[in-house]
Amino acid sequence: MEGQNLSAKGPLGELAITYPREVKVDREESGLLKVKKTVETRRANQMHGLFRTLTDNMVVGVSKGFEKRLQLIGVGYRATIEGKDIVLNLGFSHPVKMRIPDGLQVKVEDNTRIIVSGYNKSDIGQFAASIRKWRPPEPYKGKGVKYADEIVRRKEGKAGKKK
Repeated sequence: MEGQNLSAKGPLGELAITYPREVKVDREESGLLKVKKTVETRRANQMHGLFRTLTDNMVVGVSKGFEKRLQLIGVGYRATIEGKDIVLNLGFSHPVKMRIPDGLQVKVEDNTRIIVSGYNKSDIGQFAASIRKWRPPEPYKGKGVKYADEIVRRKEGKAGKKK
């Protein structure tokens, strides 16, 4: 801790954060970090909650890490890893190639399950969202890229002709 800056170093990596003036961090004797407000305003309340969570994510990230799981659902939908790229076949006329960012690890299981892991939670979520954005799950057949814990609400198709 240095003034309004806090850095965390662990077995998985190192992260740093700069706090706004509405929030300060104190280290207790037990080693716990306490995020406190310096003023009582609406913005201070917002910053307090945000930076408390960011601090927690930072400490957990460098010590244990995070992961996001994605599933590819659809005939012919599959993923492979080629060097530092992930290649997605999602029913387009061309395969989709995406560069894996530094600090993230990507594994593919059974060609249809993707695991994005690393120590920076926001980077993991951003990369997983960019993969999902290519083919979000659609409500009629459920095809697309979805998070493993996501539930896709299905819709009925056309009612058909009445006789």
